Amino acid sequence: MDNTFTVETQYLDLPDPVHLDCGRKLHSVRVAYETYGNLTPERDNVILVCHALSGDAHAAGVSTSPQAAGTRDGFAAEDRDGAAGKVLGWWDGMIGPGKAFDTDRYHVVCTNLLGGCRGTTGPSSIDPDTGKPYGSDFPVITVADMVRTERALLRELGIERLAAVAGGSLGGMQALQWAIAYPESVDSIVVIASTHGLHPQGVAWNAIARESIMGDPAWQGGHYHGTGRAPEAGMGVARMVGHITYLSAPALEDRFARRLQSSDDIRYTLTEPEYQVESYLRHQASSFVRRFDANTYLYLSRALTYFDLAREHGTLRNAMRAVQAKTLLIAFSSDWLYPPSASRDIEQALEAEGKTVEFHLIEAPYGHDCFLLEEARQTPIIRRFLEGTTQ
Repeated sequence: MDNTFTVETQYLDLPDPVHLDCGRKLHSVRVAYETYGNLTPERDNVILVCHALSGDAHAAGVSTSPQAAGTRDGFAAEDRDGAAGKVLGWWDGMIGPGKAFDTDRYHVVCTNLLGGCRGTTGPSSIDPDTGKPYGSDFPVITVADMVRTERALLRELGIERLAAVAGGSLGGMQALQWAIAYPESVDSIVVIASTHGLHPQGVAWNAIARESIMGDPAWQGGHYHGTGRAPEAGMGVARMVGHITYLSAPALEDRFARRLQSSDDIRYTLTEPEYQVESYLRHQASSFVRRFDANTYLYLSRALTYFDLAREHGTLRNAMRAVQAKTLLIAFSSDWLYPPSASRDIEQALEAEGKTVEFHLIEAPYGHDCFLLEEARQTPIIRRFLEGTTQ
């Protein structure tokens, strides 16, 4: 039975500027957000869900906006959910009645990140000082800046304390940052397929993706809005690179092997995809450039590579010293981009500081995308954890 609900994205203009790690202040910040489930009179049942690089505020349900474009990612996302033609939230399998983040019990909030292109102020927004899009004049931001913005939004909504902060990938980095920066405001965190600092291989792949965008002549130094040209070719390559890092070799072998795309034999062509995997990547690129801003990709990619708790605090153990939240860590065996060893590092640092933490390693073949695909296996783990932290 289809029990999917409809939801509308809301917008709030922050009354105060956001102070950034780079030393600048960002004025007139607008935040896009959605909420699911009812808020208790005590305002003590709030879960903040944080999205990864390519997500947005629309985390669950079906969007009522006729202009909406889905950001539901993950391997073969278009084949899942029986939701063809619907703009389904990117984590719909995890948020809703009876799901991991149970909206019969919790009031779930999801915002579009600072620097985003889906309603929150970012490089495609209008700079109030010039009346033109910021472009590359937008300040370089960090995960901590994103979290400051989320906290400012929640305070405007009258929410001072969170039952949990949860997210995968970049969203997991935000959850960790919340627990460290505002330890008295967070009861628990759920950190999925994430890390305390991206490994060098991940930093390298992100660098290649950014170079592909900035090397496209249509990027125009980041000021392409209003010119009639955008770095779609470079952005497409960036998406291809990124998408492959989210997968595993066994997943690609199982889905595509070396099957040809459209003939029984090779066609001796340079310009057209010969193999199904090539066609798949081209499709991923073309659909992504239609819904995502290239500058936002640059800024968010840089922010997640800057995230390094050990560098910021001297050691990872020092970083975990401030944490008061109970912590759930979930990692996936085939995730080489955000490997299980990173979650183990966090677990050991928390344990060394006497903190409450549990770690679950899920054996699954899909690589980093597992956090979007293995919803059914994560759900009982998360439900048990949240029930334990709120009793």
